[in-house]
Amino acid sequence: MTSEPAITAFAPATVSNVACGFDVLGFAVAKLGDRVTARRIHEPGVRIARITGDDGRLPLDAARNTAGVAASALLTARGISAGVEISLHKGLPLASGLGSSAASAVAAVVAVNALFDLQAPPDELLHCAVEGERVACGAAHADNAAPCLYGGFVLVRSTQPIDVVRLPVPKDLACAVLSPRLEVATRAARAVLGDAVPLAAAVTQWANVGALVSALYTDDYPLMGRALHDAVAEPRRAALVPGFQAVKRAAIEAGALGCSLSGSGPAMFALCRGAAEARRVAGAMVSALKGATTGECSAIVTDLPAPGARIVASV
Repeated sequence: MTSEPAITAFAPATVSNVACGFDVLGFAVAKLGDRVTARRIHEPGVRIARITGDDGRLPLDAARNTAGVAASALLTARGISAGVEISLHKGLPLASGLGSSAASAVAAVVAVNALFDLQAPPDELLHCAVEGERVACGAAHADNAAPCLYGGFVLVRSTQPIDVVRLPVPKDLACAVLSPRLEVATRAARAVLGDAVPLAAAVTQWANVGALVSALYTDDYPLMGRALHDAVAEPRRAALVPGFQAVKRAAIEAGALGCSLSGSGPAMFALCRGAAEARRVAGAMVSALKGATTGECSAIVTDLPAPGARIVASV
């Protein structure tokens, strides 16, 4: 075994879109995430030594792996010819709607940045992580990678160039996240959206994004509840997740401010006022899904804001 120093980074799960903010809004989720360990090697380039937690499904070829591509992008951007070996542990299920590919990419760039003491600014790290995302889903969106890296609640105004707005979070805001044991591939979920949005739906969506941002700044929970409505993606994607409508209805009846798909699903989230309400809502969501389908699921409750990616070990 090599005696080279190793750096391990953790990158959290994320909820993206947040109902009305397709491809532009997202927030970090505590407790769940991926880990990447990076160490220097003599051979140039990026090599993936091992991947655990994926049941052998992810490619070890760095050029086809989101973590490998992100790490390579950072080395290239900084003109570094030295080699890196990375090991990835998947704490997030694949195609879960919780930003699994973004977590791998972000953990990789954070680990490599620390390994070489690059002190790269967050925007540069995000740009490289988004290149890894492109491999996973075919689109360079940052609504998972940005909150995964920065933590908290963010709005991605632009990816070319990177322009991320960090949003405030009311002190009592909490989130219930339901994860069905089901996979929805991001590429497939994006394909059902098509490439056109009716003007009326677009206007509704713009209004809700503005209202949600205002609600975050003013702690206006009633306004937040009215704004958590997706007129663009959810109507087309809901059919991909059995039991979705029953879960959403149960969450609202249990007191949630709003409930929608997390990213492309199948995970679902519900924003709530207070952890106690979030726990009650989580229970209602689990019961509703089990009553509507035969599939298994799990749920967590997280306070907001949650921290972003960080170094967790250095040896």
